[in-house]
Amino acid sequence: MPDDISEFGYMEGLGAFQSARLRAFWADFASFIRGKSAELLSFEEIRARLRLREENYKGIQDIPLEQVAGSVGRYKDFNASFLPRKNEMKERWSRVYAVASGMVGLPPIEVYKIDDIYFVRDGNHRVSVARQMGATHIQAHVTELPTTVDLFPGMTAADLDAAAAYAAFLDETRLPLTRPHHVPLTLSEASRYPDLLGHVYLHRAIMQQREGKEVTVEEAAANWYDNVYRPAVTLIRKYDILDPKEGRTEADLYLWLVDYLSEVRQHYGEDTETRSFSDALVDFLVARQIDVPRALLAEKDDTVQLARIRVDEELRRMRPQLERDLHEHNGSGDSDPTAE
Repeated sequence: MPDDISEFGYMEGLGAFQSARLRAFWADFASFIRGKSAELLSFEEIRARLRLREENYKGIQDIPLEQVAGSVGRYKDFNASFLPRKNEMKERWSRVYAVASGMVGLPPIEVYKIDDIYFVRDGNHRVSVARQMGATHIQAHVTELPTTVDLFPGMTAADLDAAAAYAAFLDETRLPLTRPHHVPLTLSEASRYPDLLGHVYLHRAIMQQREGKEVTVEEAAANWYDNVYRPAVTLIRKYDILDPKEGRTEADLYLWLVDYLSEVRQHYGEDTETRSFSDALVDFLVARQIDVPRALLAEKDDTVQLARIRVDEELRRMRPQLERDLHEHNGSGDSDPTAE
């Protein structure tokens, strides 16, 4: 046994490990009964699916342990609470516990940060021990991988699919580069991102017809965001249309508005009075028996063009290729007791 580990600390660590293993068993059993995942997130999977490339070292920081939600290579060895799952981990885990309870304490761990969660690169046992000992923070060398996609501890497979679909949409449109402070474009249904991308491609076709020259997807997306999507969101926020309890997003309502404008045009033709986002919002509120703000009735927004394009027909034609495009983007024994 190394000199810096007391026999008492090591024996105490053995007892703490047995307690942690028991807690891990019952936590995994409860998760199985509830049908919820008790797994840590895989750093490699997240990085690949979100197509993360850039890394920035941020130095040593005190990070919250509750936000440490994944691991680079050992996400199967611990559960989502970083409780140990294998009896073979007893020796190293107990030695780390002994060091942690000694005078020197544990050295900093190494983590990757994506959004607001952390993935352990080196120091999984230290995180496990620290949480078992009741610590709330731990020192870490932090390397950040920038992303505009929201991540959180306990993400399900469906949550990851939605995040990956959103990342693919952003990667295709390049909005994080052209509009780095863009408002969120998240959808509650990941399957509708091809529809949202379809609106960008339709906007591109309109721009090319109007300007008589080739327009890149990046240019079209920026123009669409400035002149179509952001004005719609501004109206939605101005009149506080969304009910948080319904679980819908601004992008959900934007798609509904465009779909509704298209349906009205097809049913009533060019003579319809419902021709803009503000008109559609009035109909949206009336259909739900919600009082319409007087100011909304007088709102004048310039979105007539949207009611004149055959959005649904064009999207049906383009959707298979858009889904393929998004799918391609989406595809894709140490003597040191604290060593991992």
